[in-house]
Amino acid sequence: MNTTRTPAAAPGQRGEDEIQLRAPRLEDGAAIYELIRQCPPLDVNSCYAYLLICHHHPQTSVVAESRGRILGFISGYLPPLQPDTFFVWQVAVHADARGKRLGLSMLRYLLQQPVAKSTRYLETTVSPSNQASRATFARLAQDLETTMSEQPLFDKALFGDGAAHEDEMLLRIGPFH
Repeated sequence: MNTTRTPAAAPGQRGEDEIQLRAPRLEDGAAIYELIRQCPPLDVNSCYAYLLICHHHPQTSVVAESRGRILGFISGYLPPLQPDTFFVWQVAVHADARGKRLGLSMLRYLLQQPVAKSTRYLETTVSPSNQASRATFARLAQDLETTMSEQPLFDKALFGDGAAHEDEMLLRIGPFH
């Protein structure tokens, strides 16, 4: 199993605050579900959906764990019609771990996995008001020395009548190597 350790606090600090990045396991499904519930405005899917992600997509997803507690999660996949693209579905960072660039560390971890070896682009959808996610993806593009473009993908009307959902804009980062 591929794991990475990252400090949860200031660089150089280790020990009990250390965060381990690793592929999700089936046993993580319920904890991931709870994490997503604690991270509005993320859409909360069923616990079953997170179990499926842990089962079907562990190579393209990551959990951040400290002392047995899941503090971060990213789900992603490689779209079948875009094998050079890594699609990030959800990024969640618990309030206790925010401000430490954990989201960025998890994204870098995923792009270093063998399954991402031939990807040249990263795509995700982000609502216009989610400034924290937008900043994280802009920083990733900067770190990868490439560009980030944005275009509409899902109009809020697609989410159904009365849905309190914003538009979802497609962010595309790349090409990168």
